[in-house]
This record gives sequence, structure tokens and C-alpha cells, in this order.
Amino acid sequence: MTIAEPPIRALHQDRRVTGDGVHMVARSYQKGVRLDAHMHREAQLVYAASGTMQVTTPKGRWLVPPDRAVWVPALLPHAIDVLADIEMRTLYFDQAWLAREKRSGSLDHEFVVRVSPLVHQAILALFDAACGRERTDLLIRLVMLELHQAEDSATFIPLPQEPRCRRAADIVLADPTRDHEIDALARTVGTSARTLSRLFAAETQLSFKSWCQRARIAAAIERLSTDANVSVKQVASDLGYASVPAFSHAFRQVTGKTPTAFAEKT
Repeated sequence: MTIAEPPIRALHQDRRVTGDGVHMVARSYQKGVRLDAHMHREAQLVYAASGTMQVTTPKGRWLVPPDRAVWVPALLPHAIDVLADIEMRTLYFDQAWLAREKRSGSLDHEFVVRVSPLVHQAILALFDAACGRERTDLLIRLVMLELHQAEDSATFIPLPQEPRCRRAADIVLADPTRDHEIDALARTVGTSARTLSRLFAAETQLSFKSWCQRARIAAAIERLSTDANVSVKQVASDLGYASVPAFSHAFRQVTGKTPTAFAEKT
């Protein structure tokens, strides 16, 4: 496993340092780029100011459209797949800096957060060359304050670790548009439907049906985030929903908003 040195020292022009344990790096990546599994000695907040990425950790897959950011603790293996051209803005936090955070205990696991317009502007302002030390410190405090209040698991697909359950999950993820029957899937992976159902609930904290719905909605989010010309009606049809209202209902159950409202934000 590669440990990336802080914070990729070769990036002279797109790196900023606050001098107090926080580093910032701005990068652009094209669609199709994959950053293979690696880890950092610092914790990081990874944000795509535009575009969509997928972050994979041992716990699962996190779809990160432009209104989300992902928190990655230090030394956590993760890979990043760029699903649409992105303008990445990453904040790196030294462990000594984090130790001074009152809520540092809640930052020891990975999670995705909603990025409000306020936080979006704060992150962009941090990369303004004219941003002085005092303003930088205030903006970082603002981002961290919001970070503790905006955790959102709607775009997270937990990945089971038990071999039979993981194989079943991989089959569903390979084609989330299908209506996967648990009985047939259980036979394919060599177990009973009852056992597979129990494994999904234990390993993902979701029922098999709910997990499949989340996988299908994640596919919808990816499509809406990466294809500006696709209609909600087309996505609903491609994902096997009987109607747009049925798709909208399922989408709202997972994300809290309609697909139309989501598409307008991306």
C-alpha cells in the first residue's frame, strides 16, 4: 500500500500551507482517471468543486457528486475513480492539528458530507492567493464546524466482507438495473436465501431489498451527475422503473430530494 507523502511535494503551484498543520492542494483530473489504493499520513477532506468522483474504502463505495465532500482519516486505504472531469480541492490535516479539535473522536472514520453553498464558497476562498492567515484560519474553522453537522450517507454503498455476501453484492453492482431475486442470487453464491438475507443485514445494516435500492439510486446519481443531457425520464427507464413517479419516490427515499432537484444542483 502506497503512503503518499504530505502533501505531494512536487505540486508547487497548486499547494498552499497555512503553517499550522493544514495543507491545501488543488488538482484537475479528467474523466476515467483512477487513483489506485493509497493512504496519507494526514486526514483529508476531498471536494470536487465540479465533476463527480467515486471513493472506495474497505467499508464501501462513496459516490461524491459536486454537492458532497468525503472525509478520509489518516492512514485509511482509499482509491478514487473520476467519473466526470473534476476540479479537486483537498484539505490535509496533520494529526497534531486534529488532536486539538474538540470533536476529533468523530473524525476517526470515513464519511460523506453535504456541502452547503456557504461551505462551497469557503473552500474556494481558501485557495485564493490573497487569503491572509487570519482569514484562512477562520475559513478552516467554518469548514470544520459545518463538517460535524452535515454527515450524509445517502450516496454510500456499504460493501459486505463475508465472501458469499460480497460475491452477491458484486453481482448486483455489475448490473444494478436488474431486479435481482434473492433466491436466485443465493443459489448462485452457494447459500440459502435466508442466510444471504441475514448476512446482508448484519454486514451492511440494510435489508437486501434496501441495499439493492441504494445501489440502483447510486447508479442514478452517477448518471445524473455525469451526463448533462440525460433526462430524468430516460434514467428512470434505463434503471427499470415503471414510471417517473416511482423512480422519484425511490430517489427521494434515499437522498431526501427528487431526481430533478438533484440534477439542478449538479
